[in-house]
Amino acid sequence: MLAYIVRRLALMVPTIVGIMLISFIVVQFAPGGPVERVISQITGEGTDATARISGSGGDFGGGAGGAQAGDPTASKYRGAQGLDPAFIKELEKQFGFDKPAYERFGKMLWDYARFDFGRSYFRDISVIDLILEKMPVSISLGLWMTLLTYAISIPLGIAKAVRDGSRFDMWTSAVIIVGYAIPSFLFAILLIILFAGGSFFSWFPLRGLTSDNWDQMSLGAKILDYFWHLALPIISMVLGAFATMALLTKNSFLDEIRKQYVVTARMKGLSERAVLYRHVFRNAMLIIIAGFPGAFVAAFFSGSLLIETIFSLDGLGLLGFESVLNRDYPVVFANLYIFSLVGLVVNLISDLTYTWVDPRIDFDTRDV
Repeated sequence: MLAYIVRRLALMVPTIVGIMLISFIVVQFAPGGPVERVISQITGEGTDATARISGSGGDFGGGAGGAQAGDPTASKYRGAQGLDPAFIKELEKQFGFDKPAYERFGKMLWDYARFDFGRSYFRDISVIDLILEKMPVSISLGLWMTLLTYAISIPLGIAKAVRDGSRFDMWTSAVIIVGYAIPSFLFAILLIILFAGGSFFSWFPLRGLTSDNWDQMSLGAKILDYFWHLALPIISMVLGAFATMALLTKNSFLDEIRKQYVVTARMKGLSERAVLYRHVFRNAMLIIIAGFPGAFVAAFFSGSLLIETIFSLDGLGLLGFESVLNRDYPVVFANLYIFSLVGLVVNLISDLTYTWVDPRIDFDTRDV
């Protein structure tokens, strides 16, 4: 097993490099960029914008001036006509675009290997501090959504498999289908209308992870306030996720219940509970474990974007989306790097969990 773990860890390096390389190449051909964003702000707001930009992110130098006809530097960027080419060159230097692409990519890999993500282009803060600032929201949403989804789906799926074809199975399937059909963001809006000051009740807050007087609260009040703010977002996210997982659990258990070893266990006189939880459970849970990494990573990073927006929760999903729109490349690539790294590590943990659930699985005898 140790050799398998070492091989998987070694394979993570070229995998992450490949992910970052493909993303870096795509960004090179994407329209717009941080230089164009600054130029659009300057040309749209005038000299005051130039002064504000020059004094915030760094020393951009230069300023508005007469354009030189046919200047190759200005012609690279949309809207650069009328700006001093020396100012454009300073912008390129500020954002690191004065260096060749391969040199920029190599520096990025070296820095990221040391978890040095640099500073945000358009926020006066380091990228790692910015990510840590948004992390509590994403951890809260991702962790509680995953735990509640599995806590609801697995018992429900087992109950549906045992009672396959019964009234319980039919009406719970109807509820699951409705839950699967309603998008989480639409259900979130419905919850806001009903319970968050829309047209009916004002039982839950509409924004933030905690109340304004959080620091003055006792420990018990802080815990209650935390879950009070999370209630509606988590319910919205769990609705669609638990529907898929419940059906997957049911089908997995039905498939195992019909196998010969279950018939043999029953013929030996074992009770249904012993057959179900001592024999069927381990084999049926393998497919559930296989889906955990994707569900966890998606919920943690990107699955909560719309929910964060609707409930005004400033997490990693919203941060990544805004960074793409603003062409804040250090934040975009840092999010991608951490997302990929966590995904690979969680996949490895999932594989190792296979051997704990079913000791018959031996990864040492297989190729990676």
